[in-house]
Amino acid sequence: MKKLPLLGDITPAQFLREYWHKKPLLIRNAIPGFKPLLSFDALAKLASTNHAESRLVTGFDGEWAMQHGPLETLPPRDKKEWTMLVQGVNLFDAKADELLRQFRFLPDARLDDLMVSFATDGGGVGPHFDSYDVFLLQAQGQRRWQIGPQKDLSLIDGLPLKILANFKPNEEFVLNPGDMLYLPPHYAHDGIAIGDCQTYSIGFRSPSYQELGENFLQFMADSIDLPGRYADPELEVSNKPAEIPRQMLTALTDELNKVRFTEEDITIFFGEYMSEPKHNVFFTGPAKPLTVGKFGEAVLKKGLALSRKTQMLYRGKHVFINGESFGVGKADKATLELLANNRRLEAAEFATASDDVLEALYTWYQDGWVELG
Repeated sequence: MKKLPLLGDITPAQFLREYWHKKPLLIRNAIPGFKPLLSFDALAKLASTNHAESRLVTGFDGEWAMQHGPLETLPPRDKKEWTMLVQGVNLFDAKADELLRQFRFLPDARLDDLMVSFATDGGGVGPHFDSYDVFLLQAQGQRRWQIGPQKDLSLIDGLPLKILANFKPNEEFVLNPGDMLYLPPHYAHDGIAIGDCQTYSIGFRSPSYQELGENFLQFMADSIDLPGRYADPELEVSNKPAEIPRQMLTALTDELNKVRFTEEDITIFFGEYMSEPKHNVFFTGPAKPLTVGKFGEAVLKKGLALSRKTQMLYRGKHVFINGESFGVGKADKATLELLANNRRLEAAEFATASDDVLEALYTWYQDGWVELG
């Protein structure tokens, strides 16, 4: 897929400066002539599997209901007010992955997935807000969006969906195929299908600091080194045996204060954490892998590409791939940065690859993390 303009007549830099995290942007004809990448049948088949995350949302007779996948059966196509949502379609379809990669003017560490929503007439998921930025690309039919910057984000109790209790939109748009709407985090919105429609949501990762903090402490547990054991050779007689002695807490505080987190610790943690595959992502290596020698010959002829399921990041001397990390030298760094940024290496770009890099690439090939060609 060739590079698409996406943002109309503004540049990515202007978008980030004026809209990102700040205000909505409606882009008419963002992708001219755009058509659904998957048919309804293909989407329904994906939703019926246990390796794709899916949901069925219905609003029949004014009653909200939600069912998590696998979705073995769906309501009739001619029945109104139901929605099928499939997360991470980019993991299972090459064209969906290509579309998601069009948004790489933003960092890979932020880019999450492409979700496809199919809805019959009147279908939607109710007025709500997201905790992350989102691009809403209309792929089929029409959807009416109502949006608003309201501060009151209280929800209706007792529902299976997070639906705003007091939705007060101040703008309304009808999106046609190829139109796209960007919304910043916590911007209230409600999309209702006009006839059958498909909407593609390009979402972004926005982990909470609490989530990051908890996982960072777990990560650091393996590297903390505090030698010695508590001792109190000057212990005195206590007439309050149940009270924890102050000197015990003082000694413990002094020891724990020796724990220090460096920027390198945080870099390694964050790179591994943000490249870790989701729980439903599984890799499959080649059924009959080439020998290491034949692999090297094939790479020099065909080149090599990252699997669409692979997340590869780097920072400084550290390279991260699918939750693993390692340090590299200057020469290898250039090769691996090319692979991470371009998501492939052409045959000629292997000329400077060291034996260590070729060995790593062969291991990744066996694991299904990279593919020939």
